[in-house]
Amino acid sequence: MEQKGVIYILTNPSFPDYVKIGYADDVERRLKELNRSECIPFSFRLYAYYKVPRRLTDMKLHQMIDKLNPNLRSIEEFDGKTRKREFYNMSPADAYSILETIAQLSGSEDKLVLKEPSSKEMKDEQEAEEIRTKRAVLPKLDWMIKQGIISVGDKICVISHPSEVATIIDGKHVEYKGETMSMNAFGCKVTGWTAIQSYALMKRVGENMTLSELREEKMKELGLIN
Repeated sequence: MEQKGVIYILTNPSFPDYVKIGYADDVERRLKELNRSECIPFSFRLYAYYKVPRRLTDMKLHQMIDKLNPNLRSIEEFDGKTRKREFYNMSPADAYSILETIAQLSGSEDKLVLKEPSSKEMKDEQEAEEIRTKRAVLPKLDWMIKQGIISVGDKICVISHPSEVATIIDGKHVEYKGETMSMNAFGCKVTGWTAIQSYALMKRVGENMTLSELREEKMKELGLIN
């Protein structure tokens, strides 16, 4: 069947607690349309997309998410009318996991793509995170081990490559296929990217929360951020 377009997951550092899930025949054109606005400090970024053969396939996905948890959808009252929007209060990794499950059940994993971020997109997200946490330098792997968030010996993977597993061996390194390397090097090796946001895109094997989410949860618990 001829491919019509994609279901996309968009992120924006301006509102990190939400993702936009929708459909587009041409997702790059849709991005340009959204990013024409000067009302938000950062641009939308294409986080992932899933190739589909029919238009408006995202409506079924919206209905499924709304049935599972109706509180995730952004709903507002405007001019006396209720507007349901395509924004959901979930992490990009959780949104990706939904598409991944659909792709696995339908045997179409090859149609799901986690998009490599540009250097500008990575810079924007780093800047937004620094503003939000009021920290120019975020805690690293050694801090997470000391805080008991993760442990030496834990298995980790990139969310889009769950079968490629590395083992944490100390506060700076992992072991992957007999080689010792940094988390960044491991992430780049399995994705083929030149750079990777390792904390945002990696998780412990068998868990849903990313290392970034685990880190932020602990920082809130300790009162380091609000």
